[in-house]
Amino acid sequence: MSRPAKISINLDALSHNLSVIKSKAQGSKVWSVVKADAYGHGLSCVWPALSHTDGFALIELDKAIMLREQGWVGPILLLEGFFKPDDVYLLERYSLTTVVHADWQFEAIEQAQLERPINIYLKLNSGMNRLGYRPEDYQQAIQRAKGITNIGSIVQMSHFANADTGLNMATQKQIIDSSMVNDLPRCLANSAAILFEPQTHHSWVRPGIILYGVSPSGVWQDIADFDLQPVMTFNSEVLAIQSVKKGEQIGYGSRYTAQRDMRIAVVACGYADGYPRHAPDGTPVIVKGHKTQLVGRISMDMLTIDVTDLPDVEHGSPVELWGNQLPVDEVALACGTIGYELLCAIAPRVAVEVTINVANSTFSDLNESC
Repeated sequence: MSRPAKISINLDALSHNLSVIKSKAQGSKVWSVVKADAYGHGLSCVWPALSHTDGFALIELDKAIMLREQGWVGPILLLEGFFKPDDVYLLERYSLTTVVHADWQFEAIEQAQLERPINIYLKLNSGMNRLGYRPEDYQQAIQRAKGITNIGSIVQMSHFANADTGLNMATQKQIIDSSMVNDLPRCLANSAAILFEPQTHHSWVRPGIILYGVSPSGVWQDIADFDLQPVMTFNSEVLAIQSVKKGEQIGYGSRYTAQRDMRIAVVACGYADGYPRHAPDGTPVIVKGHKTQLVGRISMDMLTIDVTDLPDVEHGSPVELWGNQLPVDEVALACGTIGYELLCAIAPRVAVEVTINVANSTFSDLNESC
C-alpha cells in the first residue's frame, strides 16, 4: 500500500486563476510563469490547464524545449536569458524569446550565423541590482539592440522588488519611465503589481505565484478578495495515536514538554517529504477538518500534532498540511519563510494526484511523472 503523503493538484483552480488574472489585466498579454517546475506543481502536468495563456515564461532551457516537444506552439520567454553563446542556436531552433541583460549576450547573438532573428526582452536594472542594464546605460543598449540584424522584436523589461508593499515603488517607476523609450512595448508587472499596481500592466504582465493561488506578500489576507484558489493541497494521514503524560517530552531533542496529559497524533510526513524541518511548535495543521498545531520537532518521515481536544481523531484520519482548508501562506508565516519555498520543496517521493472536472464529474489520476 502506498504511503499516504501526497499532493493534489487542482487543474481547474489553475485555469480559474489565470482567468482572474486576465480579467485584472485586461488589455495586456499574459506570460504564465512556470519556472521551478511550475513552482513545484509539475510543469508537464499543469501546462495544458494554462493553454489559454499568451505565453510561458521560465528559467530552464530544457523545460522550454519540453514545452515545444509536448505541443506548445506559442511564445516562450527565458527569464534569465541564455547562459552560453552556443545556446543562441537552440533559441532559433525552438523559437524562444530571451531576456538580454549583459553585453556578452549581445555579442553572442550578433556573431551567430542565424537564418531568422531572435526576439528579445531587454532588462533594465531599476534598483533591484540583480540583472539588467543600469538606467544610465539602458538607452544605449536599446540602440545597440536595434542595430543587430539577428534581433527581431524588442520588449523593454524590468522587475519590481516591492510591489507588494509599495516601498520605493514611486522611485522605481520614475526610474523606469525616465529610462525607457516610448516606441517599444513594456513588460513590468509581476504578481504583486498585477493585483496592486494596475498602472504598471502595459503590453505584457508576468504572473507567477498568484497563478497557484498564493499571496505574493506572504499574507493570505492580502489576496483574499481576488477569488484566487489554491492549486496544491498537501495531504497525509494519522499513523498512530500516543498518550503523553504531563511533563513528558515529544520528538527529537525533547523540544516540546507536555503541559498537561495529551493525545498526540503521529502523521506520515516529514522533512524528507518537503515539510520544513524548522517548523516551530504551534505551526497550524488541519486534521479531520479541525485546526490544530504541531508539537515537537519535525523528523525525516513523521511529525506530531496535538489532538487532545479532538477525540474523534484516530488512525487513518485525514491530515492537510496546507491547501484548500489551510493556506500555505499561514504555514510559511509560522515557519518564518514564504509560500514559494514550501511549494518548491516538495520531495520526489511524494505521490501526485492531478484532478480536473470533466463533464461535472471529478477525474483523478495518480501520475508519478508530475
